[in-house]
Amino acid sequence: MPYQVPQRAILLPEQLAYFQTSKTHQDVIEYIEALNGAVAGVKLTDECDESSGVKSILQVIQKVEDIAQDTPPVENSASRFGNPAFRTFYDKISEISPSLHQTIPNLPSESIEEISVYFNEAWGNRTRIDYGSGMELNFLCWLICLDRLGVVSSADHKALVIKVFWRYIEVMRLLQSTYWLEPAGSHGVWGLDDYHFLPFLFGSAQLRGHKYIRPKAIHDADIVDEYSKHYIYFACIKFINSIKTASLRWHSPMLDDISAVKTWDKVNSGMIKMYLAEVLNKLPVVQHFLFGSILPYDGPLVPTSEVDRDDAHRGHAHALPGAGERKDMGWGDCCGIPVPSAFAAAKAEQDKQKNPRLRLGGPGIRPVPFD
Repeated sequence: MPYQVPQRAILLPEQLAYFQTSKTHQDVIEYIEALNGAVAGVKLTDECDESSGVKSILQVIQKVEDIAQDTPPVENSASRFGNPAFRTFYDKISEISPSLHQTIPNLPSESIEEISVYFNEAWGNRTRIDYGSGMELNFLCWLICLDRLGVVSSADHKALVIKVFWRYIEVMRLLQSTYWLEPAGSHGVWGLDDYHFLPFLFGSAQLRGHKYIRPKAIHDADIVDEYSKHYIYFACIKFINSIKTASLRWHSPMLDDISAVKTWDKVNSGMIKMYLAEVLNKLPVVQHFLFGSILPYDGPLVPTSEVDRDDAHRGHAHALPGAGERKDMGWGDCCGIPVPSAFAAAKAEQDKQKNPRLRLGGPGIRPVPFD
């Protein structure tokens, strides 16, 4: 089958239902489970062989970071939403993407146009200047494509998590903090994280069977600080605590609830089920899934006029929820009131502490400790 540029194909519930029974859906789940199993009991600091494929991928990711460092944010202090400089960064990535892929060994040149789409979309949405679980999924799909094309293999699975995926997360944190990327589809306190899901899944796998550390340890600041060097899960908790005030109970109640689970094995199995239910099986997320020749879709089609519409929220209802309804909408839904970056809130709070005159006051106005 010839390679083809990936496109969206799922807009309607019946198409989602078909996708849930498809081979592509199963392939994605199996790949997540394979990576998950490969890092059970593995620390970020453990020795890990890096194949030529893994090394080349890390070099590509490093180049993305270099481009971000060379593309500073523009003055946008009047807004707490995404910085327009992100679009310049995105355009630079899109322009250099083909040549970056040419540096990856064993990658068929004719496949570059197809797989580079997943790569480009893994760093955020150019139009909305946001990032969420759908973009994170694009990075996973990029890895699946590289695996299918022989760049990496099952022997690389451990390195793909603790080296490649973790490096991706580090660069994404840089992009999120530099360009104040808005959380795509965030429900604020109802999510695991404003941006990510998979780090918690793979991070809980690392901790499976740990003799001493229990899920409730995320509430101990000293343990979080110490073990953030070794485990993705604790690194994520440390990151959240660094940009949001108050306790997890207030700004991340889902993580707080999960901390009551007795074992990491149960946390990890629950994360896999949750990812399936709240990401891969949710229309607002999957409507952005890109299908090509490597990850195909052969289900029912919709009129071309609908597929061609560049509408970020098509395919589902848009009525904003009333008070108390947000919790029931699901983790990955994309509609709702736009949510500014937590980095913007942190910077605003920092500025107010430096200059008390910047602090707002008046009837009914009170400080908000988190987004």
